[in-house]
Amino acid sequence: MTAATANDAARRTAQGGVTIRDIARAAGVSAGTISRALKNEPGLTEVTRQMVLNTARDLGYDFCKLRPKRLRRLTFLLHRQHNTAASSPFYSPVLHGAEEACRKQGIVLSFMAVGPADGLVDQLRMHAPDAIVCAGFFEPELLTALRATGKPIVLIDMKLRGYSSVNPDNMMGGYLATKHLIERGRERVGFICGSLSHYSIRERARGYRQALFDAGILADPRLEAPLPDGVDLEQGAWEAMESLLALPKPPDAVFCYNDSAALVAMRCCLARGLKVPHDVAIVGFDDISTAVLGHRPLTTLRINKKELGALGVELLLSGRTDDVVEKVAPVELVVRASTVC
Repeated sequence: MTAATANDAARRTAQGGVTIRDIARAAGVSAGTISRALKNEPGLTEVTRQMVLNTARDLGYDFCKLRPKRLRRLTFLLHRQHNTAASSPFYSPVLHGAEEACRKQGIVLSFMAVGPADGLVDQLRMHAPDAIVCAGFFEPELLTALRATGKPIVLIDMKLRGYSSVNPDNMMGGYLATKHLIERGRERVGFICGSLSHYSIRERARGYRQALFDAGILADPRLEAPLPDGVDLEQGAWEAMESLLALPKPPDAVFCYNDSAALVAMRCCLARGLKVPHDVAIVGFDDISTAVLGHRPLTTLRINKKELGALGVELLLSGRTDDVVEKVAPVELVVRASTVC
């Protein structure tokens, strides 16, 4: 910075502070470029952005004067693997909760079901969002591409280092489900789970094992039945339950990673002539609307799914997206006839 520029900066500071126009004049670029650089908006090279920030610091610009950009448009992204009949009872209320929160704040919400091969960034450009909510599991590579857009991002029902997130207390839910079955006198508690690459399922499995440990029960790997690869939930949960029932010592209780799998497991037991809960007690997770419509109303962990969506929007509105904030929503054990005679 030249002596003249330094003197001008000192004069500006004395008169009430350096303005964006002062920085533009010193940097030799437009005021719009200065504004985008200071607000970390896309459309600039990193060299230009750093040059603007350095000039602003040299001039003594007060960064506290920056007003956060008002959130006007929000895009809700759901991975294609969750855009199914089995997943809809969980993610639809999450979307509705986000939509209600947006409506109260005058925010326009758009929805996209996406996958890695969908040309996501080009599609997203058409929605022109100010921020993004990602619900469910997303590949880290896909999230990296989204982050490169410069938009604030919040994850719902997923957790990844470096991202703000909102999740139910999955670990505690798995713990409460297994503890309930043990307290009902069940001695061989099985676990039907999906892919452990999903944060929520991994945490529910952790709660299951912790409850066994606290009860002094040795975890038996044969009692953990993951869904086979390459099949839908209906077939996978059925095959997983059959594999447990085929054991020399089958389980007398099963905790399932979600309600849809639990309802399938219940039908499988009935087809094999077993009584629920007399022969096999079953617990699900999520408390979806159909949880009470099975042969026996399902004991499950209730999640306020609409609240998850609203919390995601709230986190974006808080203006704390530069910091990693992790919110955990409580879960509640709801005891029904699938575990109590």
